[in-house]
Amino acid sequence: MKISSFYAMLSRMKYINRWGLMNNTRSENISEHSLQVAMIAHCLVLIHNKRFGGNLDPERAAILAVFHDTTEIITGDMPTPIKYYNSKIKNAYRDIEENAADQLVNMLPDDFRDDINSIIKMNGSGDEQLRPFVKAADKLSALIKCIEEQRMGNDEFRKAQDTILNSIHSMNLPELKVFEEEFLPAFSLTLDEQE
Repeated sequence: MKISSFYAMLSRMKYINRWGLMNNTRSENISEHSLQVAMIAHCLVLIHNKRFGGNLDPERAAILAVFHDTTEIITGDMPTPIKYYNSKIKNAYRDIEENAADQLVNMLPDDFRDDINSIIKMNGSGDEQLRPFVKAADKLSALIKCIEEQRMGNDEFRKAQDTILNSIHSMNLPELKVFEEEFLPAFSLTLDEQE
């Protein structure tokens, strides 16, 4: 039996820090970020199903979110302003991410590859409908980081918060409005203020 390095490689997500160009009061790695994105994606799909009559799989959304940044184990976390600077860089980075995904999937036993490939690349049955919720959850996680940093007196994240909030509003997902009104305010509260 051949040894697979896939899950050992995934455990290295904790070594990849986000927000590399920003002065952080507390560093955030892609492992903890992915957990938060998974919880929020699950919530957004629940909102979609319960408040807007949808019928999507919140658990699938959560697992897609858990794996959404796994390629950064190989590529590192490219700052958003650089990644999306122009279409040439954006397309080149997409190719790099695709190659990184293939490298990770090739670490798996053959009988696991199709399952994990469809998760990492979000191309399984129904994933097209879930992708916007994972993307929205990713943005909300970034917004929460900005809120937390500013609560600690770090003004470095003020402009990023405005940019991310505008990006969230431009997504036009009614589920985001519900999350923003019902769940987001609690992130500005102290522990003693939370019920």
